[in-house]
Amino acid sequence: MFAKQLTVFIENRSGRLSEVLGVLKDNGVNILSLSLADTTEFGLLRLIVDNAARGKEKLTENGFSSLLSDVSIIQIPHKVGSLQELLKVIDENGINIEYMYGLSIESDEAYVVLKASDVQKVDGILAANGINTISCEDLANI
Repeated sequence: MFAKQLTVFIENRSGRLSEVLGVLKDNGVNILSLSLADTTEFGLLRLIVDNAARGKEKLTENGFSSLLSDVSIIQIPHKVGSLQELLKVIDENGINIEYMYGLSIESDEAYVVLKASDVQKVDGILAANGINTISCEDLANI
């Protein structure tokens, strides 16, 4: 199962992140998870939201450059070593992980958002190994 991730390219200057988040808030787009990476000139804001298509549309209308990508939201036990065990399964199948970020909520489970070189292959590998993936809608309902 894939999820849509919204990536926003923003200038690395005071207030710009708040402007992006304001557009989402004003248009009823709820942020479920995010990661922000920066360079000296720009940032990459990666978001899992409850309505990625609407988020992209409204950001574009407000002059922000963004794109939608397929990612996997993977459920793992919230215990020591779980992430390494997941990565071992992916590595054994020759998949390159481009980036990932985590989400931990008050439960026995944790979640990681993973972008891989071959998202479809990762989905099959995870399913074959009994590893659950969830949708953005599932995450919003947790």
